[in-house]
Amino acid sequence: MTNETTQAKKTFNTRELYNKIIRKRIYFIICSLMILLSFFTIDIMTGASLLSIKEVLYTIFFSSSSDYQTYVIVWIMRMPVAVMAVIVGASLSVAGAEMQTILDNPMATPYTLGISSAASFGAYLAIVIGKGIIPVREDLIIPINAFVFSLALSLLIYFIARVKKGTSETIILAGISFSFLFSSLASILNYIATEESRQKIIMWSYGSLSASKWSTVIIVFIVFIVTVPLLLVDSWKITSLKLGDSKAKSLGVNVERIRLKVLVIVSLIAATSVCFVGTIGFIGLAGPHIARSFVGEDHRYFIPCSALIGACILSISSVLSKVLVPGAIIDVGLITAIIGMPFLLSIVLRRKNY
Repeated sequence: MTNETTQAKKTFNTRELYNKIIRKRIYFIICSLMILLSFFTIDIMTGASLLSIKEVLYTIFFSSSSDYQTYVIVWIMRMPVAVMAVIVGASLSVAGAEMQTILDNPMATPYTLGISSAASFGAYLAIVIGKGIIPVREDLIIPINAFVFSLALSLLIYFIARVKKGTSETIILAGISFSFLFSSLASILNYIATEESRQKIIMWSYGSLSASKWSTVIIVFIVFIVTVPLLLVDSWKITSLKLGDSKAKSLGVNVERIRLKVLVIVSLIAATSVCFVGTIGFIGLAGPHIARSFVGEDHRYFIPCSALIGACILSISSVLSKVLVPGAIIDVGLITAIIGMPFLLSIVLRRKNY
């Protein structure tokens, strides 16, 4: 056998192995999508009035000729909540995946920057004072306040990171510092709040999808559909960060610029999600880890897979929040915490370098 033949055979085997890996990744993404569609449908079916899958599908595809009561239940009451669960779950998981990459920290989440703490402080401030930073309708005071504070913190961390050349250590330390600051301020507001305001604060801190409306769903969807393609465009550059800053730079990647760009996008995604549903933890941690174990670090597949896994987790949590206690709806943030704690412990126990 000549050297040319041997080399050609090796090339063919390598190509076949690569194609096999790609097929497995695509297969897992398709399976995740099918699971998501299943739980999305179940989420619409479940509630105080249990609907059959036939009623749900008929009302979705033939709404004009469906029963009016069923139409109201599906399109007005349950569909916004189910869609919000999908979009917020996908958003938080993508944000977590990118945070773990740019910070090179497997425990990083969208809340590592203190975005959640800033949003909570903004929401608590609106609840206690009854007025927002920006004059808006009464029903939008809390989410707008949360968004303003979380986005302002994101921009502040961005400028700090830019001054310090966008190093991951700077971003983490700044995020932790502001997280403690806003958590303390939020605790002070909770301490001076009235009993009625304290109840609203508790509801916000647990995280809930029940207040979702089509108007808020559209806002979160627009942010998601605009920002995620920007991440996919730079998927190769973001993937190269896993090789380390030195190797990424040797490949022609402007490490500081790509890290700051991703930081801004992630902050916008997380801030928009948090301001409408409150604090929902662990999705940004669990989603990326599950996706990474099946599709690896290639962000061409890692980003969409993380989005689907995060959407699945929150859709499943939304279903569980309605069926665990008959006649009551548990805040979805409590469900994700119950799911996330064992997962977090399993990560810590499996990794030898912790």
